[in-house]
Amino acid sequence: MASTFTIEIITPERITYSGSAVSVTLPTAAGQITVLPGHIPLVSPLVAGEAIVRNGSDEVYLAVSTGIVQINADSIKILTSSAERAEDIDEARAEQARQRAVQLMAERRDDVDYAALSAKIEKEIARMHVARKRKHHSGPQINQE
Repeated sequence: MASTFTIEIITPERITYSGSAVSVTLPTAAGQITVLPGHIPLVSPLVAGEAIVRNGSDEVYLAVSTGIVQINADSIKILTSSAERAEDIDEARAEQARQRAVQLMAERRDDVDYAALSAKIEKEIARMHVARKRKHHSGPQINQE
């Protein structure tokens, strides 16, 4: 059995991450899962939250939004509407975006799409969580494009 697998995190704009890993932790509709090499094949909805890609002692923290994950024994493909590395997240902007979405929901106007605003709030909370975690994490980071 292999000790690593390949992983690709793909958004409509770009491939956010492509490389090898020894494990990846993902937020799925069924809860948070950690995938190791040799995992059984699985397809699952992805929810907004934190993804962690580990390769030895190196870790990459990402904020992901909704999407789908396909897991095979030797590879993982994640298709998501957005994925941002922790170091690329502006925590203040994420908080402002969350506050704007909360304010729009509170106004209770007929033209407000509450499901879209709820998804936006979840996405911004995930971004803030990942950005804050990055500030307190002192370990090495994988430098992948």
